[in-house]
Amino acid sequence: MRLTSKHTFVLLLAIAAVSANQVRAQAPQAAPDKPLRSELAIDYSYARSNEPPGGCTCFNLNGFSATYAWPVKPGHFALAGDITVLHAGSVSASSESLTLSTFTAGVRYLLPVHHSRVQPFGQVLAGLVHSSGTVVEGSNPGAANAGAAFASNIGGGLDLKANRRFAIRLIEADYLLTTVDNSSNNHQNNLRISAGVVIRFGNK
Repeated sequence: MRLTSKHTFVLLLAIAAVSANQVRAQAPQAAPDKPLRSELAIDYSYARSNEPPGGCTCFNLNGFSATYAWPVKPGHFALAGDITVLHAGSVSASSESLTLSTFTAGVRYLLPVHHSRVQPFGQVLAGLVHSSGTVVEGSNPGAANAGAAFASNIGGGLDLKANRRFAIRLIEADYLLTTVDNSSNNHQNNLRISAGVVIRFGNK
């Protein structure tokens, strides 16, 4: 049988197709994308604040915080929401009380780490603060926005992975700004320190 140029061309195409299929079959398959992994952190929180009106007649608050974070692709960012409740039984010499409840949400950045059990992060959150207690309901009745004022929460933290389900929040440090009326500068500077447990969801 005599091969023409047409027959030769068809034969070469067939050989190329078979070779390509064999290469694809032997090539390692790309690993599937790892599932996104949300997490819930439950922390003890301590805050150092200043007593209205302004300045730093400073006092301590204690309480808890709960933060939920949902990662978004490409994996270094997450949406975060935080609820914090802090209480001080004695704010001034007259033993007035104060409870601050903040509700903030925003963006978290996870610093890239390679096969490390430690995960640092930074975040910027904003939302509302609700204040109650005799310090705003008694001696400072002019706090018309005590029910809902602007708050922002800027800081970061460090998590230590225990296993695929749990991590320890070694520390989280945040500048917590609240803007409750105080007949002066109408803002309070709070340093919040937290630590606790992180629960992770998913199959990663």
